[in-house]
Amino acid sequence: MRKSPLKIVIASVIILASVAWLAVTGAAANKSYYVTISELQGMGATACIRHLRVAGNVAPGSIHRSGGDANFTLLEEGKTLQVVYRGSEPPPDTFKDGAQALAIGTYGRDGVFHATQLQAKCASKYAPAPGARPSTPATPTPASASGKTAALLTPTLR
Repeated sequence: MRKSPLKIVIASVIILASVAWLAVTGAAANKSYYVTISELQGMGATACIRHLRVAGNVAPGSIHRSGGDANFTLLEEGKTLQVVYRGSEPPPDTFKDGAQALAIGTYGRDGVFHATQLQAKCASKYAPAPGARPSTPATPTPASASGKTAALLTPTLR
C-alpha cells in the first residue's frame, strides 16, 4: 500500500507551523527591554505590558528584606522607583545600600516595579584606588629566583 504524497505534505506543513509558532511565542516571552527610570515613568500604559530591565543605585536605608524577598528603591538622576523583588533566589550578597542594581520584571499599574530577577554590582569594593594602576600577578624570572631554582632553569652544556 502506498501513502499519498498529499498526506505527507499536510503533516509536514502542520509540524513546521507548530515549530514556528513555538519559536515565535518563546522568543516574545523571553524578550526584555532595557529602560532608564525616566523612560519607564514616561512610557505610560505601554510599560505595563512589557517585560523590562531597569537599572539604578539602591537608595541608602531603603532595603527591607523578608525571607528571600526584598523591597527597595532605585535612584537614577533624581528619579526614584519602588521595586518589589519576589524571585526564586535570595538577593545576591553584593546587594547593599548604594550598590548598582539591575531589576528584571514588569511595571505594575500601581507604579511599583515587580522584579523576578535581581543583579547587583558592588560600587567600589573591587575597584582599584583612584589614580592606581590595576595590579598584575608577578611572575618570577630566572634572575630573581633562588640559586637552586636558577640552576634548574639554566641549561648546562657539557
